[in-house]
This record gives sequence, structure tokens and C-alpha cells, in this order.
Amino acid sequence: MVASPVPVIPAPLQKLFVMGLPVHRSVDYVGWLLQVLRSGQGGHVVTLNAEMCVQSETNADFRQLIQDATLVIPDGAGVQLYFQWVQRQRIKRYPGIEFSVDVLSRLQATESVVFYGGKPGLATAAADSWQAKFPELNVAIAQHGYLSELEQISFQQELQALQPSVIFVGLGVPRQEMWIAKHRHLCPQAMWIGVGGSFDIWAGNKERAPSWMCNNNLEWLYRLYQEPWRWRRMLALPKFVWRSIGYDLGWRR
Repeated sequence: MVASPVPVIPAPLQKLFVMGLPVHRSVDYVGWLLQVLRSGQGGHVVTLNAEMCVQSETNADFRQLIQDATLVIPDGAGVQLYFQWVQRQRIKRYPGIEFSVDVLSRLQATESVVFYGGKPGLATAAADSWQAKFPELNVAIAQHGYLSELEQISFQQELQALQPSVIFVGLGVPRQEMWIAKHRHLCPQAMWIGVGGSFDIWAGNKERAPSWMCNNNLEWLYRLYQEPWRWRRMLALPKFVWRSIGYDLGWRR
């Protein structure tokens, strides 16, 4: 009888810190995540930006779950520029929406995925758009986020019964991260990934910034153009600059 091969557990990623929060550095985040997944381990992926760093200062639970996350990716331009200009560390920004697409493109047919969150019909439209691009994609559930208490219980029972490989949660920051932290025990071998407003873009309801803006760290400006009400949230950017430098100088809260 031939023994089954022992899964190879990947080595830990290099960890940097901004405002006391971890950020992992890798040349292949998706490859590392899939190695972990295929070794029988699950985890929580956080795509970190400046706004989340600022929010974590006044939300201890949110801060703790970022610190405990399996993988923290440098999503925002502010995080990337902080490491380059202040810490003199080379780290490349990896927007969460691009990371999630790369995960989808490399899943095997036996690895199922869940789309959860957004308005009725949104998760289904997002899943359908990727099913059309990747016919072998195994979509286990596409569920909107407007559930009653009984519907939420039923959804969680369905998750637990199916045990999918990857679960995309689009409930907005920090709600999606808090929801993931609370429910990870339902599917301990799954990778849980907060995707923010990615479903809107995948479903075709909104457009992502042109590539030249993304490449020049101006995606935030395009989002502000699309959603002017976000201007208050953009105030986190200058606050992040002040607080991240102050944190390095020992000005802690």
C-alpha cells in the first residue's frame, strides 16, 4: 500500500508593520495562499489600506483581527508609499480586487467558491460573470447580504454543510472582517476573503479606474469621482500619513 503524500506547509511570509499592524511581503501571494489551502488549512485574508489602519485605532476588535489574520496584503497606495518613503522597504501594492481575481483564476475544479454580500442579485451577477470567463469555476453559493435572522441561520448551515474552499465576503469594511472573524469556525479549512465593493465591479454595475490611474496610485480619486459622498472617508488619507509617522516616533494611543 502506497502512503499518501504529506502536504507541504509553506514557510511563513516576511512580515512588516505599519501602525503596529502586520503586512506580509511576497512575490506570489496567491501561490502561498493556495499552498496553505491545499495543505488542509484555512485562514482569513485582509487587504489593508490607509482607512483601515486609521479605523483600527478606535476599534480594538477590528485591530485585533487584522493582527490575527492569516494573510495581510498591502492593498492601498498609502500603505505602499509608507513602506517605500518612510521605512525604505520595497513592497508592491496588490489591490484586493486583483488578488481575488487571481485566486479565482487559479482554483481547481474541485475547489468550490462562495460569493456572499451586497444587494439582492449582486452576488449572483458577480458569480455569473466569472462563471462565463472560467467555465470550470465551481460556484457553491451566490448569496446576497440582506438576510433575515432565519435566512442568516439557514445560510450559515448551508456553508457548514458544503465546506467550500474559498469564501468571498462583500459586506464593506469593517463589517465584512468582523463577520468573517465571527463565522470562520463554520468552515475552518476555507480561505475567507473580504472583497469590499468588488461585486459591483464584477457584476458590471460600476467601473474600475482606468489602468493609468491605478498604476499611478490615483484609484482613490476615480472612486471619489464616482461616489462624491466618499469625501469624508478620504480624510483618513492625511490622517494616516500623520499617524503612521507619529507611530514610528513613539506617539502611540
